[in-house]
Amino acid sequence: QVQLVESGGGLVQPGGSLTLSCAASGSVGSIISMLWHRQVPGKQRELVAGMINGGTTEYSESVKGRFTISRDTGKNTLYLQMNSLTPEDTAVYYCNFRIFEGTFIAPYWGQGTQVTVSS
Repeated sequence: QVQLVESGGGLVQPGGSLTLSCAASGSVGSIISMLWHRQVPGKQRELVAGMINGGTTEYSESVKGRFTISRDTGKNTLYLQMNSLTPEDTAVYYCNFRIFEGTFIAPYWGQGTQVTVSS
């Protein structure tokens, strides 16, 4: 089993920055991909950034140029650096690891961390 624990959310003013962290623990095998999603109440969960094992990164158009996904391989920790935040970035942010477990790929999710952008 793998546990993902997120941290770093909070209240920030428009134009500000936050860095989210997602630390994986437990029997972490071969990580296929690491993703950040966000969800606003009443709306579908949105994929905002992803990193494929090997380092390739992708971003949604809504965050491209403002958010940066990165990882610390030694610590099995994923980060999301968020700059130039706007109220539209307000959401619960979830990390998601997809891990190869022998014969299948298992998805793991963090508990979510609230990001609120408001003056």
